[in-house]
Amino acid sequence: MKILICNDDGYQASGIVALYEALKTIADVEVVAPEQNNSAKSNALSLHTPMYVQTAANGFRYINGTPADCVHIALTGLLGYRPDLVVSGINNGANMGDDTIYSGTVGAAMEGYLFGIPAIAFSQTEKGWAHIDVAAQQARNLVQQLIPSLEAVAEGAQPSVPPWLLNVNIPNLPAGMVEGFKVCRLGRRHAAERVIMQTSPRGETMYWIGGAGPAKEAGEGTDFHATAQGYVSITPLQVDLTDHERLPYWAQTAARLSHQH
Repeated sequence: MKILICNDDGYQASGIVALYEALKTIADVEVVAPEQNNSAKSNALSLHTPMYVQTAANGFRYINGTPADCVHIALTGLLGYRPDLVVSGINNGANMGDDTIYSGTVGAAMEGYLFGIPAIAFSQTEKGWAHIDVAAQQARNLVQQLIPSLEAVAEGAQPSVPPWLLNVNIPNLPAGMVEGFKVCRLGRRHAAERVIMQTSPRGETMYWIGGAGPAKEAGEGTDFHATAQGYVSITPLQVDLTDHERLPYWAQTAARLSHQH
């Protein structure tokens, strides 16, 4: 069982170290991660900047690129083999609801998914790495549950299935307070907070992106609700952003436009 690990907080972050230590006991694990923090980089690829791969003292390889860059380079030339699973995280902070669109953690996992490999993005719901050892153990528990079916597919004992992508958020709680796992849908956030403006020492105006908006849709069945109740939330994701419900409306609009010509 071969697992590729990436993240968006950088190769020295506590979350990726804890995840590596937890997963190396159940699989062959390799880390390829960004050199620096790349939060909110989503699926961005660096098309106009040369990138370099370096190796840290602990064997982690790191790249001066985005999370998606790291997975892309690993899968298309660096590793020399096809991993059975791509895992991203553990992120320093939640990736729930609208966060998934912006998240570099989810972006790294999605890059593996786009290459046809099952993938999981792990995040802690609060920043600061509190109880990161517990979060890593919860991540290990989930991966270990999935290993038999992944190995069966790899060995040809079970028919291959389309790749899947999971977004997992783990509450920052002691082991005895985690209620279990719950599969749920994404919630929604309110719009982000206002931009932060400051004046530089040279008198120029600087702009900082404001914080994420608070939860807007956080009722039962959402990732926000599950984690607030002490559960590890599991949300299956897909790449198709088509608004299927409104396709008929826009088809009618297009038909009227075509009729005018």
